[in-house]
Amino acid sequence: MKQLVVAERVCLIGHIVSMVFGLVGILLVVPNAEVVFHLSEIGQTAMQWSMAGGGVVYMILGAAAVLLYASRTLGINRALAFMLPAVFISLTSELLGTSTGFPFGHYSYLSGLGYKIAGLVPFTIPLSWFYLGCVSYLLARAGLEVDQKPSWWRHIGAIGLGSLLLTSWDFVLDPAMSQTALPFWYWQQPGAFFGMPYQNFAGWLGTGAVFMTVAAFLWRNQPIQFERSQLNLPLAVYLGNFGFATVMSLAAGFSIPVLLGLVLGVAPAVTFWWKASATAAPISVEPATKEVSVASVKVALK
Repeated sequence: MKQLVVAERVCLIGHIVSMVFGLVGILLVVPNAEVVFHLSEIGQTAMQWSMAGGGVVYMILGAAAVLLYASRTLGINRALAFMLPAVFISLTSELLGTSTGFPFGHYSYLSGLGYKIAGLVPFTIPLSWFYLGCVSYLLARAGLEVDQKPSWWRHIGAIGLGSLLLTSWDFVLDPAMSQTALPFWYWQQPGAFFGMPYQNFAGWLGTGAVFMTVAAFLWRNQPIQFERSQLNLPLAVYLGNFGFATVMSLAAGFSIPVLLGLVLGVAPAVTFWWKASATAAPISVEPATKEVSVASVKVALK
């Protein structure tokens, strides 16, 4: 277990560091290529790495960190029960979007995010859906106390709010990433929201809601008890990726998407984290016999 925690933290730190390198490359190096010639050999190598594979590495490390975290806290079966539907459902939506325009609108991916599946969607994109979707759903589920006070309305609320957290990140990321000096995708039909069609966000809400619903169904007989400290990684991943998107948007002059994301994404995410219990909820079991009581004590001590 200790080795798993160490690997999880290494991936998280690498994820954040990779995002920082990516920002430096996109915002400083690309618009000012002459800066590279004033760097040391190590600095030039780092910048070359940042531009060549920074986007791929940060998404792989983000997915690895969240998968390790989910395996440790939820168990490998529940981790895969979220990851596999999230990856395949989001990939299906992206393949449909890039080939037909549904559900996001007409757009195409450029280079910089890794090998493209079917020549259309970088393999890293479904990974980003997984890790941002997972942390968004876990924060919403814990904040609404779905497992402490289960009801259909709480389940539906967690799915809806989890999808909103996920989409709020895209409010901030999408306009900047498609209009930076080195864009990663472009829209054939730019929309009214800072170049984004409103259909794009409907597609994000719908896709996130579908795979979160599948996860909720697969987890239906397995309650999740989270302490607040156990939600530190989901919050760190969400805020780290939101921070990356914020810097990109502000550099492009887009402040309204950032404000919208803060209100609909960051504020609820922090609130959900804060609402989680500071200590694990005790599970009381009434022993039926003397033998069962002794067994319970042994398990507790162990």
